[in-house]
Amino acid sequence: MPKVDLELVKLILQRNVPDVRQVAQILEDLHQELAALVDEEKAPPVKKQYVILLSDPRGQLEGKDFTGWVVQVPEDESPATTEDKLIRAAYEFNATPKGRRLALKTIGEVCENLPARFLKEQQAWVRTKEPVQVVVSRNKIPTATLQKVGRGAGD
Repeated sequence: MPKVDLELVKLILQRNVPDVRQVAQILEDLHQELAALVDEEKAPPVKKQYVILLSDPRGQLEGKDFTGWVVQVPEDESPATTEDKLIRAAYEFNATPKGRRLALKTIGEVCENLPARFLKEQQAWVRTKEPVQVVVSRNKIPTATLQKVGRGAGD
């Protein structure tokens, strides 16, 4: 259905309806209906989950120093698809004229330089443009004796 500007409707009503109060009432009804339509058209926000994408240039996770990027993807999708989403967004960008001049070649370049609109199309949101350090944890709290963990003897 074609959309009509309210100013055009107002002009036509003023020409054809002599009562100013009736014109005002019709315009008010139109404004209320438009507001109701806008409220109905809003899609619910996508629930997202956080994923840390690690940089593993050596192909092994045995070292202690890791860097990575925090990325959000929809909650109902597998985190394993995160890298594919970033790669597809990079392909889309590289197909543009600017992308042909400044082609993205690494995931790091994608996270740091890719405009958000390309990522949004793939339903991925990069939360850290710069890589962050990832610390390895044993995920246990020692229970034997309470010692000053992480402090020097003089504290």
